[in-house]
Amino acid sequence: MNIHAVVEDRVCSLSVAGRIDTLTAPELEQAFADHSAECDKMIFDLSEVDYISSAGLRVIVAAHREMERKNGLILRGLSKNVESIIKLTGFNRIMHIEP
Repeated sequence: MNIHAVVEDRVCSLSVAGRIDTLTAPELEQAFADHSAECDKMIFDLSEVDYISSAGLRVIVAAHREMERKNGLILRGLSKNVESIIKLTGFNRIMHIEP
């Protein structure tokens, strides 16, 4: 998995490529932790993610909870596989998702 971070005007964008699973979820968790304090809004660009496990979902839920106190977390560019998992879990009803 690769993560590219961009911070501009207190908006952080983490572009993720690859699989988010038990082995790689800690990397996303750390990237979020590294930038969350300096950001009022967080974007997870998942357009290059083809698989997400429960470990990845846990990181997304934790990030959502923390960013909810600010201006929120946005999930952007979900692949069909990731989108189906997000819908199956019901996260699409509580999280902001953009194409």
